[in-house]
Amino acid sequence: MGYPNDILSTRAILKPGIFAVIPPQGLVNNIIPGIEACKVSIIASPKMGASFVQYLVKASSSGKTTKIFGNEKNIETFVYCIKGKGTVKAGGKSYELVDGAYLYSPAGIGIEFENSSEEELELLLYKQIYVNLEGYNAKVCYGNVNAIEYRIYDKMENVFIKDLLPVDLGFDMNMHILSFAPGGSHPFVETHVQEHGAYVLEGEGVYLLDDRWITIKKDDFIWFGPYVAQAAYGVGRTNFTYIYSKDCNRDVKL
Repeated sequence: MGYPNDILSTRAILKPGIFAVIPPQGLVNNIIPGIEACKVSIIASPKMGASFVQYLVKASSSGKTTKIFGNEKNIETFVYCIKGKGTVKAGGKSYELVDGAYLYSPAGIGIEFENSSEEELELLLYKQIYVNLEGYNAKVCYGNVNAIEYRIYDKMENVFIKDLLPVDLGFDMNMHILSFAPGGSHPFVETHVQEHGAYVLEGEGVYLLDDRWITIKKDDFIWFGPYVAQAAYGVGRTNFTYIYSKDCNRDVKL
C-alpha cells in the first residue's frame, strides 16, 4: 500500500456493545480457512458485541469456497452479491450470483460460492445461530432485490423498503433494503431489542447512533446493538440506501 499521503485519520467509531461505524478505508484482509483467493474482512462479530458474524468478501477470478461455509447444525447463513458474477450452492443446488442476487440457507446446510468471471466478485456473507421454534422450519430462499418492488415505509412516500425473506415464524431473522430519498428520515428515533448490521449500497446520510449524529457514506458498515437509539436522514443528491439484518419472530430467552 505504501506510505500515507497525509497524517493518519479515520472515520471509524467503535463503541463495543453499543454501536460501530466501519468505513472501507480501514478494512484489513483476514485468512479464513475454506475461503480461497479472496480478500475477506470481518466487519461484525461477537468481539464487538454482535450476536452474528458478517464478512465483506472480494473474490478474485479464482476465488471460491473450498469447503461448505456455515454448515454446522445450528448455524444459518446468508449471502448477498454486491457486484460481479458467480455461483452459490446450498443443499446440492446451484444458483446464479449477479448484482443484487441473494440466498438464505437454513441451519445445517451452509453455502458454497465461486467466482465465474475474470472480474472481481464482491459479496456480503453472514452467519448466526438459528433459534429453533417447535413446529416451524426455515427453507432455502433465493432471489434478486432488483425483482422486488419497493413499498412505502411507515406511510412516508420518501422512504422505501424491501423484505428479502419470508416473514413467517420459520425464520428468526430477515434481511431488508431501506432507501431514503434526499430529506427522507425515520418517523421517530427507534430504541428496540433487535440489533442490525447495515451495509450502505448508495448515497449518503446522517445517522443518530446513541447520542451522536454521524455522517455515513457508501460502503460504510454500521452495527447497531440492542436498545441503541437510532434514526437516519437521507442527504445529498441520490437516495441513501442500505441492506440490513434484523433478528425477529422470537421471544427473549432468560
